[in-house]
Amino acid sequence: MNRSSARTGTDNQLLIQTLTPAPRTPLLTLARRIAEAGCNLADARVSTLGSDTSLTLLATGAWDAVAKLESALTKLAREEELRLVHYRTGPREHHSHLLPYLIEVISADRPGILVKIIDFFDRRDIVIEQLSSLRYQAMQTGAEMFQAQITIGIPAQTHIAALRDDFLEFCDGLNLDAIMDPVKF
Repeated sequence: MNRSSARTGTDNQLLIQTLTPAPRTPLLTLARRIAEAGCNLADARVSTLGSDTSLTLLATGAWDAVAKLESALTKLAREEELRLVHYRTGPREHHSHLLPYLIEVISADRPGILVKIIDFFDRRDIVIEQLSSLRYQAMQTGAEMFQAQITIGIPAQTHIAALRDDFLEFCDGLNLDAIMDPVKF
């Protein structure tokens, strides 16, 4: 380990995941335990799915702080009867050769839409970085609708206009309303 990474603590990361009934979400409790152990909460994802809440947290810190946090989480899971999984992970590799694009899709809901979209990108070796999808009822008509937001990483050597044309043609064939734009941040 070099001195620079020892100072920042980024080489010592703990991924924490829980699934709990929505009113019992342990977000505040976990955030406090992370801070009390001397770690930073580097990333947090909170999502309500059905009647449950899913938390995915990434804590970073010095080796001994992460070890202290691991002990505290084991104790917390036992005492609070939480479904809690945690394990050490490493820093994410930066893929400077991947261009970030945002895909948004809306359509009438029917089985298999998301599978077909994922398959489209998988067949082209395009990485799905983030995905969020849901079903809802249209306010005006009550129709069952499908919506997805997907952040992808497109290899830099890919011809973007050709990919966009292929994707939009694919979506037209499935009667999906879609856009594909570069991520602007």
